[in-house]
Amino acid sequence: MADDHYLVREGTRRLLEMSGEVAVVGAVGNADELLDAVRRLGPEVVITDIRMPGGRWREGFEGIDVTHRLRHEHPGVGVVVLSQYSDALFALELFKHGTEGVAYLLKDRVGDLDELLGAIRAVASGGSVIDPKVVEGLLDRHDVRGEHEALTPRERDVLREMAHGRSNGAIARALHLSVSSVEKNVNSIFTKLGLENSADVHRRVAAVLAYLKP
Repeated sequence: MADDHYLVREGTRRLLEMSGEVAVVGAVGNADELLDAVRRLGPEVVITDIRMPGGRWREGFEGIDVTHRLRHEHPGVGVVVLSQYSDALFALELFKHGTEGVAYLLKDRVGDLDELLGAIRAVASGGSVIDPKVVEGLLDRHDVRGEHEALTPRERDVLREMAHGRSNGAIARALHLSVSSVEKNVNSIFTKLGLENSADVHRRVAAVLAYLKP
């Protein structure tokens, strides 16, 4: 894991290790050290802050740039990016080369161990997660534009749950719907956003990204 703030880095490390589910094999302070640690230690998952000032990376996008580099050089390594930015533009930048094995979470999720562990599990298995707060903010401000037909309120609810990376069954439980009803809404979302009908998790995240894209 990488964060330029020592207390945040160590606090997160201890929280994860106390869960009993995660072994932190390295904790570093900048993007270059992170790349070196991944090469040496071969972790399953990387957690990185979006900002790590200094070095040769774009200012304010260091964590995103290093994620793109890691996914190119180590495609089997999942990456969770922690960010203070709820603006969807940062999430879109992160996912511009693909959604597989990548998560974008707001930093306040560090205090919610279940959310953080859920993102770690998702990227470790090649899945994707977008922080629902990022989706929520845009859903409150605008709807689909251009050639896409507007989503219904129920479809918007389902889309929010999809941002968690949840399965249809989990969405059904969260929204108190039948699985068949969720499937119907998911299929409608894919159709309205011009995406191939698929239960694949990457297609589901693509639906969220298609909705958020300006």
